[in-house]
Amino acid sequence: MCEIYVKADPMLYESRSRSLRIHGCVTKIRLENHFWDILAEIAASDGYTTNQLIAKLYDELLEYRGEIDNFASFLRVSCLRYLTLRKPAERPTLAILERSAA
Repeated sequence: MCEIYVKADPMLYESRSRSLRIHGCVTKIRLENHFWDILAEIAASDGYTTNQLIAKLYDELLEYRGEIDNFASFLRVSCLRYLTLRKPAERPTLAILERSAA
């Protein structure tokens, strides 16, 4: 069952820090490479660069919540929500995985 997960390319879960500017302030965000790839996909689909998308998400979260406790975690959850909403029919289920292993 877990084979599709444990055989993931280690490069996908290697962390990488990126420096970017949000309203003139330089900040660093550390995420796993796979999340950076997903953010780049979201940004491209909306006509933004990854940095522009992150700044926009920061602004909208700040406006909605009034504060930002853990922005890196917010970005990870945003990526997962994007994947869930994007193609729910393409996600493998445990029943499918168990049948294909048999």
